[in-house]
Amino acid sequence: MTDHVRDLASVHEATDRLLIAVGKLDNAAVTEPSRLPGWNRGHVLAHLARNADALVNVLEGRPMYVSGEARDVDIERDAPRPLDVQLADVRESAARFQRSAAAPADWSRTVELRNGVTDSASRVPFRRWIEVELHHVDLGIGYELEDLPVEFVEREIHFLADRFAGHPDVPPTRLTDGTRAWSTGRTTGEPEITVTGSAADLLGLLAGRRDGSGLVSEGGPLPSLPPL
Repeated sequence: MTDHVRDLASVHEATDRLLIAVGKLDNAAVTEPSRLPGWNRGHVLAHLARNADALVNVLEGRPMYVSGEARDVDIERDAPRPLDVQLADVRESAARFQRSAAAPADWSRTVELRNGVTDSASRVPFRRWIEVELHHVDLGIGYELEDLPVEFVEREIHFLADRFAGHPDVPPTRLTDGTRAWSTGRTTGEPEITVTGSAADLLGLLAGRRDGSGLVSEGGPLPSLPPL
């Protein structure tokens, strides 16, 4: 069962790690490319701040974003800001999210995210944790998939494996790090492919952060996953 209180504490810890790391940069470094195509580090930081506010909207019963276009405009507007402004925005928006999530609420209720996606309110803190951890890696400032908390990696692999489960374009696949195993892809029949590697490399494949070169695929080629 999802423990939203524990997840909120994990979000807070992850945000602190990110803020400390980003605080060691300078204004020039913020304008350098991130690991996400077309985005520099300023775009990533702007997205993190606006995502926190968007999840406040979700928790308080408003649309997550006014529109997809408005979301993109806000990120482009905020990306060029100097480091101190970026840091303040990430910190203050994170605090707004924590305050909203701390309010008494029915955590079993269903909430709506982007593009009509729905989920339990209790999973919103975990979704925010995903944003903070993976985008910290995307900044390309020395925080790697191998540095992610073990609990987070296991839960995110499970989350993403579920996301691709039943997808018609993904063959039945078993993912394993040699100790744990997850299933994904079409659910008809036995798994056709077994993909083995470190948990970090498995997460990298599922999250679109690595090309799978560190993995071994048996029974067929490494599955090509659709974009998230």
